[in-house]
Amino acid sequence: MTRLCYSTNVHPAEDLPGILRQLDGFAAPIRERTGFDRLGLGLWLAAGTAAELAADPALLRRLRAELAARGLAVLTLNAFPYGGFHQPVVKHAVYRPDWTEPARARYTADCATVLAGLLPDDADSGSLSTLPLAWRRPWSAAADRAAEAALRRTVEALRTVSARAGRPIRLAVEPEPGCVLDSVADAVRWLAPRVDPEYVGLCLDTCHLAVSFADPDRTVAAIGRAGLAVVKIQASAALHVDDPADPAARRLLADYAEPRFLHQVRELGTSGQVLAADDLPEALDRLPARGPWRVHFHVPLHAAPPGPLRSTTEVLRAAVAAVRDRTVLEVETYTWPVLPGGGTDIVSGIAAELSWAARELLNERVNR
Repeated sequence: MTRLCYSTNVHPAEDLPGILRQLDGFAAPIRERTGFDRLGLGLWLAAGTAAELAADPALLRRLRAELAARGLAVLTLNAFPYGGFHQPVVKHAVYRPDWTEPARARYTADCATVLAGLLPDDADSGSLSTLPLAWRRPWSAAADRAAEAALRRTVEALRTVSARAGRPIRLAVEPEPGCVLDSVADAVRWLAPRVDPEYVGLCLDTCHLAVSFADPDRTVAAIGRAGLAVVKIQASAALHVDDPADPAARRLLADYAEPRFLHQVRELGTSGQVLAADDLPEALDRLPARGPWRVHFHVPLHAAPPGPLRSTTEVLRAAVAAVRDRTVLEVETYTWPVLPGGGTDIVSGIAAELSWAARELLNERVNR
């Protein structure tokens, strides 16, 4: 079974008819462009559609048949955005509802049911990624307890779904800069004493990993030492700039300061400390710009940004090499619609990313 897929959160469809149009307009042409016999998807479902499919086995079977007819297979679900991911302004709204709110656990349970019904027969397990509890403010001891209780209830739901499916369906918590679980180290410390590692592990988003300036090899080793697993890898790359005080670099960075998504920035200080800004405009105004920056902007894997900017594909390569299990690899460049310049052919772009990932990360021959 292939383990390479791409996340459909790049597409704006939030109901079942829209998803079917997205399969015809994007996923099927991407499969044809890559030459893959079967194209893996990291499916994103808005909460209402996930609930509809979870409640209607016949509708779920229909979606599975529609996927198969197009040579597509759902390998994982991206259950981070709850809905509205392509509104004109998303920013902090992507973290709501958070893990203190009952709607988050309901949505996650619905996604688990849907995934169990869509996984291909040759998949030995399934995974769904989720947010790292919440944005860091506001957060309290009571919120911490509520999130822990919600995750315990979710594990029970995952046990039930897994038993019915005859294979494990696992939750993958995705650390992100600025959140309660800002880094992989934060997530390991929080999760290890609280969750059942049979059903909860890590989603290693390699853009987020790069932004935190963490070492991929040491990070993956620390996850294993804590008794946790990397349940899925989101193959993504951040922006890197060696000299953020350079006027040319700052002019280019300003082009990436778009209004829809949050683009957290971290600066590596001269003594090894990491300085933080919650969004790129704030970084341009307030960070000292004396050390290198990394920007949470998922840039295409196969194409270098204009110099002196570059991407962090070296972190992606190292992380994939460090995770030795055959973990699902989900290409997640959801920023195609907001890349500077616009007018990008998303089908060609995603096909090129997938071909690059197959060749460069998995050493697979691409038939194009």
